[in-house]
Amino acid sequence: MADLHDIRYVRIGSDDLDTSVRFATEVLGLELVERDQSSAYLRGDDREHNVCYTKGRSSGHVAGFEVRSIDDLDRAAAEFEQAGVPVRAGNAEERERRRVGALITVKDPTGNTIDLVARPHHSGRRYVPHRDAGITSFSHIGMRTADPRRDEAFWTSLLSAKVSDWIGDAALLRIDDVHHKIALFPSAFAGIQHVNFQVDSHDDVMRSFYHLQKQNVRIVFGPGRHPTSGARFLYFQGPDDMIYEYSTGVRLITAEDEKTYVPRQFPLKPSSFCMWGSEPDIPEFNTKSALAQAA
Repeated sequence: MADLHDIRYVRIGSDDLDTSVRFATEVLGLELVERDQSSAYLRGDDREHNVCYTKGRSSGHVAGFEVRSIDDLDRAAAEFEQAGVPVRAGNAEERERRRVGALITVKDPTGNTIDLVARPHHSGRRYVPHRDAGITSFSHIGMRTADPRRDEAFWTSLLSAKVSDWIGDAALLRIDDVHHKIALFPSAFAGIQHVNFQVDSHDDVMRSFYHLQKQNVRIVFGPGRHPTSGARFLYFQGPDDMIYEYSTGVRLITAEDEKTYVPRQFPLKPSSFCMWGSEPDIPEFNTKSALAQAA
């Protein structure tokens, strides 16, 4: 299987690059790295970029994950082809657009586009936020799935993800010590469901809560605490209906912990998403809708 080292970036189609960049810098707290007529690169840590907005919502969503070497990438490509999964090698322009040394692209069974990359560019300078939201790192994404069990099998058999917990059929998947880097939420269509940035403390979550309220940003969940990962969180809606999340205090599952750790099954009900009682205004977290869809 492809041995994933870390999540690297997301590419998000945007109907208005100016609006997306303004939100990402002034509200979310990212640093604008580079901008041209067709795309904008932003970051919240020392990586070259974490988010790339691409011109036109129809350009879709891409999730980028790093492997350790070009040899690992070549082995992953061969294993995908052997498993009957179409693989496309990135050309020179695509590698430059993604700021990587090597690239292959595959799709999961739902149709989500996944980049696997090697030798991604690093910045060489520290992240300087436009707004001090306390961001420490780009951490995870939620992805939509038309068939959670099928797509879970894709990530755990062809990629190196491991299940940390389930909420209903939604799997929370780790690729390193962090409780989850990918979360698979049932949906009627493909795409990235939310983008998470870690912040330094609970105080940062609450400061942003009040800041977002003053900016008339739609809060869709929280403040709250996930019983699965233990993280304190806040979800809010940005341009192009993308959901963003701040969280802090996420659980780590180390190699030593894995010897005894057993993934937990949480029922599909509101308290499985928030142990403090906050209820989400997010379709994929709506337990009534999810139950109806499953039926």
